[in-house]
Amino acid sequence: MPDFDLLVLGDCNPDLVLRGPDVEPAFGQVERLVDSADLVVGGSGAIVACGAARLGLRTAFAGVVGDDVFGRFMLDALAARGVDTGGVVVSPHEQTGVTVVLARPGDRGMLTFPGAIGALRADAVDADLLGSARHVHVASYFLQTALTPGLPDLFGSVRANGASTSIDPNWDPAERWNGDLKEVLRLTDVFLPNAEEATRITGAADPSAAAAELSADVRLTAVKLGREGALAAASGGVRIQAAAPEDIEPVDTTGAGDSFDAGLLTGLLNGWSHERALALACACGALSTRAAGGTAAQPTLAEALELVERAA
Repeated sequence: MPDFDLLVLGDCNPDLVLRGPDVEPAFGQVERLVDSADLVVGGSGAIVACGAARLGLRTAFAGVVGDDVFGRFMLDALAARGVDTGGVVVSPHEQTGVTVVLARPGDRGMLTFPGAIGALRADAVDADLLGSARHVHVASYFLQTALTPGLPDLFGSVRANGASTSIDPNWDPAERWNGDLKEVLRLTDVFLPNAEEATRITGAADPSAAAAELSADVRLTAVKLGREGALAAASGGVRIQAAAPEDIEPVDTTGAGDSFDAGLLTGLLNGWSHERALALACACGALSTRAAGGTAAQPTLAEALELVERAA
């Protein structure tokens, strides 16, 4: 039996979340006040790993941090949430990245210092760790500039070993929306873009058409639609839709898409139907918005299932 249900490869950096109704800075030495400031677990990969561990998956993480205060904060936070950090490289030559999240009701903007976020290389991922996981997930594909050249070979090896794979592309800061993604999608079992990412990657007119196009290469494409829930397309043309829970009033949407990913992967790795896994993903994304940051309000499996059944 594999040691881990899930191995996450990706970004590991804190978020400094500033919240308030007016969080837009004004230059000219103008000082503005915000309602709150929280230093929290950040990085799409780290948030997915924390969410999956909270849902009961045996979860490991591989990434790069610097030998600095932010790096130690992240390693301690992941370990405290039950994530195995043995695959994290602590580099004396890198600074840990950091994201400043400017969060106002219903929306957010982000400023990121990449630092070590994109420093993970495929050949730096321990082969024994790769072979010990049932599923390998890559977060923030477009930020993983050192990983992506070797990702087709890595995914090929993972699948040859009988494990499954997934990718969340997240935003492409260069806005090229390619980066050899097409090649690696042929080796990807689950693809997890949001609506904007899906349409930009494919050039399709709407998320449904984008999901259908992507499903030609990927076994399951799940597109996050925010307050509208999610839709999915499976190979063979099967379409699925799930509504977002209506009775959750969001405090902060940071990391909601990553908690969605954790929920979907948990459902699939538990052997559930696509429909039930998608409903769980929507519940996990919604429940994660109850507190500041991406991990503070991530649900247990029992909490998420209670919401799924209440919304059914």
